[in-house]
Parts: sequence; C-alpha cells; structure tokens
Amino acid sequence: MTAEGIAVLAGAAAAGAAVLAAAWRGVRAVARVVGRVDEVVDDWQGTPSRPGVEARPGVLERLAGIEARVTRIEHEMKPNGGASLRDAVNRVDRRTARIAPDPEE
Repeated sequence: MTAEGIAVLAGAAAAGAAVLAAAWRGVRAVARVVGRVDEVVDDWQGTPSRPGVEARPGVLERLAGIEARVTRIEHEMKPNGGASLRDAVNRVDRRTARIAPDPEE
C-alpha cells in the first residue's frame, strides 16, 4: 500500500469517526428530549406507589380534588339556614349590632 492509499484510508476513517460522533450527539439529544417528555407524561398521568415511594396523583385527579375543595368552600360562603360559615357571620353581626349599635346608622 502506498502512502497515498494510507492517507485516503486515514481520511475515510476520520470522516467515519466524525459521522459517528455527530450521530451519537444526535442520539443523546433525542434521548434527553424523550426523557423530559416521559417526565411530563408521568406528571400528567401520575405514578403508582412502589416500595418506599408514595403514589403521585395525576393532573386530572389533582384538579378534581381542587374542584371538590372549592365546592365545599363555596358552600360555606352562602347562607343555608344556619349551618354555613356565612350564617354564623350573620348571627354574630346581628348579636353585635344589638349589643353595640353602630352610631352611624
């Protein structure tokens, strides 16, 4: 083999190594993106419990819990015949007005 042939083979090997390095970088970048997408999917769907780790509810399950809590709070903010927080505030206001009337009224 001549020096010219060795130079061609060395150049081809270097070009092949450069192509493999570029491909490896692309594969790593895609793997990072896929990993992040997988994390988003896990956050959205939730994860079941496993030994030593509690289950994490998904987004929709957490939203349902928030809606239930808001509904209970809204229920307390409207008079309902005596049992709500609004009824209690109204009773205290009436009693306070009887004990110490507002001089501006």
